[in-house]
Amino acid sequence: MKNVPFISFRSERTTHLGFEIVPIERIAQGKKEHIDHNPELAHQLKFYNLIYFTEGKGRHFIDFHWYDVAQGTLVYLAKEQVSAFDFSSNLKGYCIVFTDDFFVDCFSSLTGDFVFRLFNPQLFSPLLQIPAQSDFDDYFYLMKKEYEQSSSFNYGNIINALFIVLISKAESIKQEQTSLLIETTKITVFKNFKTLLEQNFKESRSADYYAKKLAITYKHLNSICKDLVNKTAKNVIDDFIILQAKRSLINSSVKSNELAYQLGFEDPTNFSKYFKKHTGLTPNLFAKFNSTIHESPRV
Repeated sequence: MKNVPFISFRSERTTHLGFEIVPIERIAQGKKEHIDHNPELAHQLKFYNLIYFTEGKGRHFIDFHWYDVAQGTLVYLAKEQVSAFDFSSNLKGYCIVFTDDFFVDCFSSLTGDFVFRLFNPQLFSPLLQIPAQSDFDDYFYLMKKEYEQSSSFNYGNIINALFIVLISKAESIKQEQTSLLIETTKITVFKNFKTLLEQNFKESRSADYYAKKLAITYKHLNSICKDLVNKTAKNVIDDFIILQAKRSLINSSVKSNELAYQLGFEDPTNFSKYFKKHTGLTPNLFAKFNSTIHESPRV
């Protein structure tokens, strides 16, 4: 089985902004020229990526699921997510890619809850359909125009400002398209829960454990998770553990037994049973099956 490559941000520009707008056609051309990796095969990002499809219909692979995309689809991809293109259709568009440093610098003036919502596939779908009547395109092409004029005075601040406007436009559309009630207090608790989970998942997979660390009742934590993501707190924990396991299984030569200990399981057999309960496959079978997906993501 071939490991899934980690793709780092490498700019061809001299501005060192940590931000680029790359036409999808150029990425597809890279595949034909055998540059770096094949973008139609699964790869894991070391940067943030917003893909804006401007023409055609097709699909995109995100964290082990295929999603239908079309003209006007905006795809949110966070760091560490597994992704793959499918160039078999007539899709066109752009990748807006940016680094951690750019993310922090650009969004430092915005609220933590707003930033948390931007790249959180548990709260929202990673896809947002931009309505044809929206002025999102106007701002995107204005940003693209300014991006291409890298010698402009105050260039970095211009790009930052336009990107914040573009993201804000998208978030406004997102709120119109979802029935999710954005309550700041609930979002804050959920954000703290996710942070604790990322830090302590090897220690415990018990929802009660995290509720106590949050100084709330299990019932309250469960209620917040159900209201925001339509899942129990235990479902959120299990989804997180399984996703970490999947990414590890396809991204390294780690053995199932070794991975069990890395994820906090005392007994590899229990990990295998846990993984099979949630995926229908043993860890070894999942890794073997996904080796064929890497070779041909259309399977």
